[in-house]
Amino acid sequence: MPAPVLLWFRQDLRLSDQAALAAAAQEGPVIPVYVLDDSVPRSWKMGGASRWWLHHSLASLDESLRRKGSRLILRRGNSAGVLAALAAETGATKVHALGHYEPWWRQAQKAVAGRVDLHLHDGTLLLPPGAVRTGAGGMYRIYTPFARAVMEHMPPADPLPAPQGIDAPGHWPESDRLSDWGLLPSKPDWAAGFGEVWSPGEQGARERVEAFLDKADAYAIARDRPSGEGTSRLSPHLHFGEVSPAHVWHRACAAKGDPSIFLRELIWRDYAHNQVCVLPAYGSQNAQGAFDAMPWRDLREAKRDLAAWQQGRTGYPIVDAGMRQLWRTGWMHNRVRMIAASFLIKHLLIDWRHGARWFWDALVDADYANNSVNWQWVAGSGVDANLFSRIMAPLVQSEKFDAAAYIRQWVPELAHLGDKVIHDPDAHSVRPESYPAKLIGHREGRERALAAYARMRG
Repeated sequence: MPAPVLLWFRQDLRLSDQAALAAAAQEGPVIPVYVLDDSVPRSWKMGGASRWWLHHSLASLDESLRRKGSRLILRRGNSAGVLAALAAETGATKVHALGHYEPWWRQAQKAVAGRVDLHLHDGTLLLPPGAVRTGAGGMYRIYTPFARAVMEHMPPADPLPAPQGIDAPGHWPESDRLSDWGLLPSKPDWAAGFGEVWSPGEQGARERVEAFLDKADAYAIARDRPSGEGTSRLSPHLHFGEVSPAHVWHRACAAKGDPSIFLRELIWRDYAHNQVCVLPAYGSQNAQGAFDAMPWRDLREAKRDLAAWQQGRTGYPIVDAGMRQLWRTGWMHNRVRMIAASFLIKHLLIDWRHGARWFWDALVDADYANNSVNWQWVAGSGVDANLFSRIMAPLVQSEKFDAAAYIRQWVPELAHLGDKVIHDPDAHSVRPESYPAKLIGHREGRERALAAYARMRG
């Protein structure tokens, strides 16, 4: 029997359109392995909500592999050390994997390649970072010209089907038990409601794609309205690689209507990963150095306001609905994410990094590139970002995008209020005692933010 090869899974937990699996399967027996590595990411190790998703996605992947005559080996520790030891233990001569672009995965790939014969393949993005470049040969920093350049290379190649079977090694190495990893919360089980909303795994991802196709023609307008199911909700499936962006692209183009707005969201995902390749510390450092002088409030003063924001107790119904949806489901509607982020940064004048870290722990789709670039876009500190002086008015946004039903769903204290008053109960003198007053008025918060911005600019 030929020597086995290792298939290193990370955020690519699927069998279809999996170039690393296809390459490994052509060489002989395959040993699929997932390494739970908290040592390389360090402070960026997966948050609690992501770990819940990972548990169920790994269980689904193992079931899929077993149907193909294979199985998933689970190991925990430093990726390079674990894979090198597993190669020595099994006699494996190669490791195949999809390339990943977060700074810790780039570091891990370099370390793995220094100890075993590592072969990286494309497939986590539409195009690998750097595949499109400016006329001067540099990386694009602005989204719009980047998107135009990507479109010249679209559509992506047709997705690869899953293999009919996967050759097994003569002897399987020992594997950890998934239940022993403690990925699921228990005391308390704050993720109890996640399973009512999500179906992690490749099958769940495929079903989510098909469900979206039925309403894709309304996406351009419906995506901004939190009271409806207008978004695709594919973000966690894409983050964990349960479905390839190429598959999503082709299926979206097959749907009725114009898919261009949705396709630009897929390209934004590529854009964000390109940015963190250029600036690996995008999640912790201002992309625009001028923002290092921003006079954010000291958390010793702002701690209670931060906690109120995290708990959905700000007195702004649209913000509170979003923060409570996040806690209950591990996800938040995209329009509301922008409103909630803007409120923290500008109305409460709290450093964007505190909000980004909360999202990192609470989101099932917590993606380093997307999360970091999106937060810095709202803050105005990103490479391509909204101006800090453009301050969202959450009460206006709530009414404009018809969020009344959304608020009723997630803020039950206000469920009895009518559409005209639910967006701002205080202004209509109908705020119930069980619902908090505003932490700060809109005008007061706006003026404080603009004054801080003026001081930053000197």
